[in-house]
Amino acid sequence: MTITSNLSSNGEELTITVEGRFDFSSLQQFRNAYEKVSPKPKSYVINLKDSDYLDSSALGMLLALRDHGGGDDADIRIINANTDVKKILVITKLDELFKIE
Repeated sequence: MTITSNLSSNGEELTITVEGRFDFSSLQQFRNAYEKVSPKPKSYVINLKDSDYLDSSALGMLLALRDHGGGDDADIRIINANTDVKKILVITKLDELFKIE
């Protein structure tokens, strides 16, 4: 599991890329990817292109990012999720809280 973050050149969008399993072992690395960015970006992109698994703790991490990003006003997109991951996001109704692309 590897998590990397990349801030856009204008500092307004942070892309967090998750490779491998997105689970409890990712917690601290995922938090570090966005909590230490200053000033806080206006939007976030979670790229799951190379992630084929997420568990309930990963769902919690996404919700924690949403709170950090402004709650109901947070602008967070989840991109490149495979079919199984999208299914989990729909079943848990997180597709109502995040933009899934």
